[in-house]
Amino acid sequence: MIRGNNILGILFANVHEEKIRELTEKRTMGSVPFGGRYRLIDFPLSNLVNSGINKVGVVTKGNYQSLMDHLGSGKAWDLSRKSAGLFMLPPFGHESLINNSRVESLESSMRFLTNSQEEYVILSDCDVICNIDYRDVMAFHLKNQADITVIYRYGKLPKMISNPSVYTIDPDGRVRDMVISPRQSGECNFGMSMLLMRRDLLIQMVTECVSRNLYNFKRDFLQRNIEKFRIYAYEFTGFAQNICSMNSYFEANMALMLPKVRSQLFDPNRPIYTKVRDNMPARYGLGANVSNSLVADGCVIEGSVENCVLFRGVKVDKGSKLENCVIMQDSEIGPNCKLNYVVIDKDVVIKNDRSLMGFQSYPVFISKGSVV
Repeated sequence: MIRGNNILGILFANVHEEKIRELTEKRTMGSVPFGGRYRLIDFPLSNLVNSGINKVGVVTKGNYQSLMDHLGSGKAWDLSRKSAGLFMLPPFGHESLINNSRVESLESSMRFLTNSQEEYVILSDCDVICNIDYRDVMAFHLKNQADITVIYRYGKLPKMISNPSVYTIDPDGRVRDMVISPRQSGECNFGMSMLLMRRDLLIQMVTECVSRNLYNFKRDFLQRNIEKFRIYAYEFTGFAQNICSMNSYFEANMALMLPKVRSQLFDPNRPIYTKVRDNMPARYGLGANVSNSLVADGCVIEGSVENCVLFRGVKVDKGSKLENCVIMQDSEIGPNCKLNYVVIDKDVVIKNDRSLMGFQSYPVFISKGSVV
């Protein structure tokens, strides 16, 4: 019997932050804004909740103030509960975690793991945007009597992805070989940094790794145990985007303009939840011209906007022309500005008559709170 309340979720909010240092200097990877109104953590968290999982631990390392502000008590995800619910797991007993090591993070969260009653655990990073039903993964796991089920995609390996895992998989789904960071051209089976396993096995393996001073999750936890355990791979075929560079972050936002991507990512039967901010609807001035853009509530637009993602509360003054831009919450664009291929963080002011231009392969980035 597959029950969501028999599965525990663990999310790693800080992993791979160094890949988009511009956006994670003052916040965790999990709290990076995305798509007009979301944060990256909304996607893995909503996937867990939609799969019936009601106990989730969020492992953090540092810079987690904005993450805590966003998650609050977990009410937006129906995780504000007397039993189970949402748990923040800051580092315990460690001055600094080695390379954001998942093994060390799990060791510092050992009390949470041992005190939980759930039989299974799903581990996931926060840097992959997708909408996945873990009930299908669980059914696959039980059918194959697997010890560990990893989730993978088949396709071209994204550039800049951090230490990718590439699997050799039998026709029945069993993993026979795993290569880390190969020089890969062409299509392959690459991991999505999500896996499912029994909680007692996870505790046993983490304890074993720590006792041998082995802290590399992919090499010491998975690769070394391919012969020892039944490791199976579940293929995810829907839309997914790894946020592994500023360029991939920009492209993931731009992909939301495509109806096919939106329909896969924002399935009405499996909604993506986020913290609610009660804003007025967006206002458009008489001379406003908006096409093929995502405009969140609270925006005031009096200029021209094309192929852009505007977060809540963005203001665009008269005479300004924005193309291919991602403008985050409460930023203001003054009169007569020209912006093309620009990513602007929160609370930025662009004064009048400014011109900023990047390229599709290299968008210009303006950091949080700047005045240009």
